[in-house]
Amino acid sequence: MITGFWRRRPAKALLLSITALSFILFFRDLDSQGHWPLKSVDEQPWASNRGNALVVASLKGDDVSWLAAILPEWEKNIYVANDANATLTVPQNKGRESMIYLSFILDNYGNLPNITIFMHSLRYQWHNDDPLYDGIPVLQNLQLPHVVNQGYVNLRCGWTLGCPAEIRPINYGNGGPIAEKYYLDGFQELFPNSTVPEVIGVGCCAQFAVTKEKLLERPMEDYEHYRQWLLGTSLDDDISGRIMEYSWHSKSLVRSEQVQAWAEEALPAAGANSVRLLVERR
Repeated sequence: MITGFWRRRPAKALLLSITALSFILFFRDLDSQGHWPLKSVDEQPWASNRGNALVVASLKGDDVSWLAAILPEWEKNIYVANDANATLTVPQNKGRESMIYLSFILDNYGNLPNITIFMHSLRYQWHNDDPLYDGIPVLQNLQLPHVVNQGYVNLRCGWTLGCPAEIRPINYGNGGPIAEKYYLDGFQELFPNSTVPEVIGVGCCAQFAVTKEKLLERPMEDYEHYRQWLLGTSLDDDISGRIMEYSWHSKSLVRSEQVQAWAEEALPAAGANSVRLLVERR
């Protein structure tokens, strides 16, 4: 049959063979889940010898001993916001974790880690997307090649608190988060050349992984501007911190759906639980 087909329709047979070969070559490198293989950090042109780092926002007295055993090859930068004598601290304890994150970026802008995980200090906290609120599985399950591929990944997959629409800065109303009424002015001051979005939606809690390449897309002056805004604002600490919490992802200009899809791919073990939770709460 094959021989006869080739004799009768050589042109079509050749086209079919080329198509089949192209199909095989196109899909041969997909993994068992049907995803394209992602490059490691070391394969990136922007990678340096510094490696990866954790940047931890803590307060004096927080138990951070659990971090010693997790990701042992990673650099640990534990900031203590309310201790002026700490090895790593901030100009002023204001804006919650944002002051720490921005201070680290500014202090290291010329030599940033390849991947930085910005996170809170306590192992068990409701912010962690884990059935037991345990921070260790969140870090262990993070798929670093996916972080490299996307540049920015929220460590929270759950859509509750943040998605699909947490803040409506233009048409805010009663019953919304308290920061909503202040977000419009805050966003315009932080990003004066950007259009204010009608809806802000992203997983809550300001814990995320980001690449050196993504952070360097903005000049150092931008991060200086953000920190100066925190230092100078008259807003209460929780309000200014919340505005920043729902602004980190704005630097990559992505929609909430994209951020959450990326998070579910980066944290596959948490993704199924998050989807189930979303369905149950509808």
